[in-house]
Amino acid sequence: MTIDGPSGSGKGTVSRAAARALGWALLDSGALYRLVALAGRKAGVRLDDGPGLARLAGGIDIRFESDPAGEEVVWLDGQEVTGAIRTEGAGNDASKVASLPVVRTVLLERQRHFAVPPGLVADGRDMGTVVFPQAEVKIFLTASASERAARRHKQLKEKGVAANLAALSLEIAERDLRDMNRAASPLVASADATLLDTTGMSVDAVVERVLGVARERLSLELK
Repeated sequence: MTIDGPSGSGKGTVSRAAARALGWALLDSGALYRLVALAGRKAGVRLDDGPGLARLAGGIDIRFESDPAGEEVVWLDGQEVTGAIRTEGAGNDASKVASLPVVRTVLLERQRHFAVPPGLVADGRDMGTVVFPQAEVKIFLTASASERAARRHKQLKEKGVAANLAALSLEIAERDLRDMNRAASPLVASADATLLDTTGMSVDAVVERVLGVARERLSLELK
């Protein structure tokens, strides 16, 4: 199953919940680009240096794990970096790195290796169009820009991180523009994706809709 959409559409939360319900593996493709950007900053590689970042992308050690409470834990070259890659700055860095075709090429095969039995929930921006075009279930989530900014503002406040709603709105708009207009794998819904506008919907309601599509397409019996 692929779940694509713009920043703040709920992809990550919904994908994690769907993967748990299905008992499938999870790929957070956005985290891969955040990790490459973080590795680049640590190594002093400019974020517009495609060849340099591609070399890093091909060699860094990446691990996704869960803590006893089921929360994500992300490792980069043996260092726990979960918090470091979830900042707004890391997200903007990732959007810049993701616009580099040479980096996307290197990460393409790494992403496809996550597809293991009994199944995979792949969260990203080009999962259904480029990485897993053969996926039987494709979802494209979206929401109004104002709601996506408000969600992110709430998340940051809950984590004790100071954030300005107006600035977040601007960053999201800029990221949308960059993601939709990049030459390599632009953000776009695949022709066979189920479109779901999550504006005003609770997380539980969105997850249930997504699992409903999976039931229908795959004839699954889910709890």
